[in-house]
Amino acid sequence: MNPAELNQYQPVATFEKLESSHFSKMEKGSPSRQFMAGIIVNLASVMVGTSLGWTSPIGPKFASKDTSPLDTIPSTSENSWIASLVALGALIAPFIAGPLAERIGRKFTLLGSSAFFLVSWVLLLTTATVVQVLVARFLQGLGVGFVMTVQTMYIGEIASSEYRGALGSLMQLCIVTGILYVYSIGPYVSYHALQWACLVLPIAFDATFFFMPETPAYYISKGDKEKAVESLCFLRGKTVEGVQEELHEITSTVEESLKNKGTVLDLFRNAGNVKALIICAGLISFQQLSGINIILFYSQNIFESTGSSLSPAVSTILVGAVQVLASGATPLIVDRLGRKPILLTSAGGMCISLGTMGLYFFLKHTESPSIDSLGWLPIMSLIVFVSVYCIGFGPLPWAVLGEMFPANVKSIASSIVASTCWVLGFLILQFFSDLDKAVGSHWSFWIFGILCGVAFLFTFTTVMETKGLSLQEIQDRLNGRV
Repeated sequence: MNPAELNQYQPVATFEKLESSHFSKMEKGSPSRQFMAGIIVNLASVMVGTSLGWTSPIGPKFASKDTSPLDTIPSTSENSWIASLVALGALIAPFIAGPLAERIGRKFTLLGSSAFFLVSWVLLLTTATVVQVLVARFLQGLGVGFVMTVQTMYIGEIASSEYRGALGSLMQLCIVTGILYVYSIGPYVSYHALQWACLVLPIAFDATFFFMPETPAYYISKGDKEKAVESLCFLRGKTVEGVQEELHEITSTVEESLKNKGTVLDLFRNAGNVKALIICAGLISFQQLSGINIILFYSQNIFESTGSSLSPAVSTILVGAVQVLASGATPLIVDRLGRKPILLTSAGGMCISLGTMGLYFFLKHTESPSIDSLGWLPIMSLIVFVSVYCIGFGPLPWAVLGEMFPANVKSIASSIVASTCWVLGFLILQFFSDLDKAVGSHWSFWIFGILCGVAFLFTFTTVMETKGLSLQEIQDRLNGRV
């Protein structure tokens, strides 16, 4: 679109302005293109899921010389590092990804993230040593951190207010789809076949996301309103006139935020930003403190320890399938029920299911005679746990993060929150084995259950509902202007 074409739509008279505003409100457009962009960008989340779920089917392969490509069987300490290095890489990545997203854009930063996954899968295909596996896992962690930092920014800026919750919650659906992908393939194919299956995903992401638009807000922040209009017209399925009202709102929000370029100090000087940071960092922290990564990374080992008659591989696939089904429900209900009620339900359900899981391991530890009749309890408890997690505390902290901060501090805030997530993720994965040996599996699950109870109280007392609010209305409420 050239300037001459754009200028013919610029009203000059008061009557024409009113007419254009009326037309902007009347033109319906279509949400299909923003959903298309949201689904394609979430192929990156499927890549994240394969990295998170990879250790579950690979652990048994590494433990046997017949199926392992490695020269030696990894020790318990090495296995902990193989699991936790993803979290360490994801901890570092946001401090690179956030500034890079501001400099070259959300789109090209996300496209660049696929390089970490591509290189890591090639390293895993060719490895014969634990050291090379560790390098590959660290690179995967960098990719995970890039995606989970920048994708929330991208979704938050392409989505209209009525669909932002649904699009934001797609991340969790696609992450668990990636987890189910490796859960379903891994136990039944060779080590190298699984790596090839994972290598396909970053190639598919690059080939499709390359054709999606950059966000209108990014273009406006760089002073390129013509490209912002093109992007917004594509995403909304509207004409230039039809997007003028939303363009004006986005422009006002971005330009006001960028008058004073945000720094870390600016994030803490503004009361609304501090409140948003407490909400987002709190939700992300409780997401990790629920113990979800222990379930994802060690699911086959957990089911082996229960002694259930159902095979560990089948139990793991069943839990993975439930994750996908539950995550698929969130986009359908989040903009109807709101974020807060779903988060409360999620925290309460996780608390109860983890408490039940702890009870099972306590009865097993004490060699209670009733344990023989409770073989169904572990898988049922974990099904309930992953169901309520995937509906609430899985997707919604990231969705809330994408809509809580003004443009001038969004990348800084996203980096801090994402790093908080992965600090906790790394610590839990690194030291879970030691905790489990020290206090027993029953207390491990009870501790996570108690923390989910605290998450319920935090959500009830602190979290603000954002259902149906524009980005500007969210800022007004955070700063007490409403």
